[in-house]
Amino acid sequence: MGADQNLDWHAVAASAIDWWIDAGVDASVDETPRDWLAAIVTPPPATRRSTAVAEAAPEPALPATLDAFLAWRQGEAAPEGTWPGAYLTSQGPTDAPLLVLLDVPEREDGESGQLLSGAAGRLFDRMLAAIGHSRASIHLVALCGKRPLAGRIAPEIEERLIEIARHHIALVAPKRVLLLGNAPSRALLAADVARARGSLRGVNLIKGTEKVTVEAIASFHPRFLLERPAQKAEAWRDLQLLIEGLDT
Repeated sequence: MGADQNLDWHAVAASAIDWWIDAGVDASVDETPRDWLAAIVTPPPATRRSTAVAEAAPEPALPATLDAFLAWRQGEAAPEGTWPGAYLTSQGPTDAPLLVLLDVPEREDGESGQLLSGAAGRLFDRMLAAIGHSRASIHLVALCGKRPLAGRIAPEIEERLIEIARHHIALVAPKRVLLLGNAPSRALLAADVARARGSLRGVNLIKGTEKVTVEAIASFHPRFLLERPAQKAEAWRDLQLLIEGLDT
């Protein structure tokens, strides 16, 4: 036969590849034809661009009086000001001892013209009646004044809406605040309802140069209770804590 039948072809191939690598060949194929004999020209260094990013302009200061704030709150300068639909930011007397903070208007609220309409609203009215209150004796506030398309607050505006809600509550200065749902609970207590509920908590707010302290309790939103009726007993305990000593 005359040929060595015991060659290690893997070793031979590896040796050939090593030779080509040592010769400067680092690719077996290229996307476009290359003139290997052309002189190598080093391109000039790219002009450096400034990496400094202009700082975002600070948000304007919120109006210092309640009347001015309520007017501003329903204008185009608010985060949801250019969204379609009617504003439903707050309703009820501003001197009420009890303020209720919601997340967003319900689907039915735009047609009814009031916050918490439909089945959730009817349950809410029964909850208020059970503790001796009605919509006429509370100040009802929505964290977001118009209903987002997704039905929940987008992260990019949540921080600003929280700042606005805290300012709103400081101007009203109620004795107690009922937080219905996770977003309102995070706004004042920095925790979801599951972690925050079960006790009254003091919340320090700033009204100009004055510190305002309110007591707040987190509980389940009526729409959640409609989906999980078994949690109504827990919500009732929250309501009892809310009104305990409120009239003293």
